[in-house]
Amino acid sequence: MDDRTFRNAMGKFATGVTVVTTEFQGEVKGMTANAFMSVSLDPKLVVVSIGHKARMHDIVKQTGKFAVNLLTRDQEDLSRLFAGQLKEERDVAFEWVDGHPILPDAMANVLCRVHSTYVAGDHTLYFGEVTHIVMKDEPGDPLLFFEGKYRSIGQ
Repeated sequence: MDDRTFRNAMGKFATGVTVVTTEFQGEVKGMTANAFMSVSLDPKLVVVSIGHKARMHDIVKQTGKFAVNLLTRDQEDLSRLFAGQLKEERDVAFEWVDGHPILPDAMANVLCRVHSTYVAGDHTLYFGEVTHIVMKDEPGDPLLFFEGKYRSIGQ
């Protein structure tokens, strides 16, 4: 099968949208990712898949830590910014928790240290041991991605 057929089929699976953040050499770095899931309760593990060509690939490898910010439907602009889809410069306000930069209005922020990695094709799976979670009291609805478009519940 060709790459387009594969991508189109994978696009039929609706996902949440996250921004993965970390601090590197005194600067906050981040990327949009929808290849994220929980893995284990004991120990508490999550996984994020990062392409080998992405700048965040080597940054997470070097820092050994990352935060996964689960976006609300009101944060589509942040997803586009960290996906490199917005050309204008924009200041983003971060909060800091246990040395991790997090997006304060996300539904939840999952703070991790790299537990292990696994190379899978042109991506690396970064397994993160969850060290802390921050959740909003009233998070609202999640930002979703389906068939190459941003969506929200009921849309």
